[in-house]
Amino acid sequence: MSILDKINSETRMLFNNFFDKEPLNYLEAASLYGVVAQGRYNVAMLEILYNHAQDEELKGLIKEALSTQTKALIYQSEEMLQESGSQIPSLTFRRRTLHKRPLAIDPDAKLSDAEVAIAIGTMAKAAQTAMLAALHQSYQLDIAMMYRELLDKGLDWDYKLLQLMLKRGWLPRLHKACH
Repeated sequence: MSILDKINSETRMLFNNFFDKEPLNYLEAASLYGVVAQGRYNVAMLEILYNHAQDEELKGLIKEALSTQTKALIYQSEEMLQESGSQIPSLTFRRRTLHKRPLAIDPDAKLSDAEVAIAIGTMAKAAQTAMLAALHQSYQLDIAMMYRELLDKGLDWDYKLLQLMLKRGWLPRLHKACH
């Protein structure tokens, strides 16, 4: 996206916010509600996965996923639901401490760094697929722009995770299908 495209997009969004604001439709409200509920669960899972991870770079990526993606999406979605007078999910999960030092977890019950990386990669893929579907159901520009911006950030984050997995040898080896 060029700089001019970004400026035009922001201008349209500002215009929409001031002059062309409509209430959320059912699909938009349901998507936002689902994003908040699933996002809260994802926060709990990411906190647990953080505490299983040993690799410092992996821990950094998990912290980034928590703050700049998952929590940011929850916050923005809650704000949009509140502005429209819609319900916010009451579903909550216990907050966990993000431990800097490795926890004494029995090796038989602990995930390896490769397993943690695959788990967060799978979570990211599912979240991005859900956001893409929600983007396609959005009529309001500010909601669509929120999803687009977070999808862009998510793809950048995915690239960093993939690079770390390549560097550490954590990607599973899949055999080629031969005829």
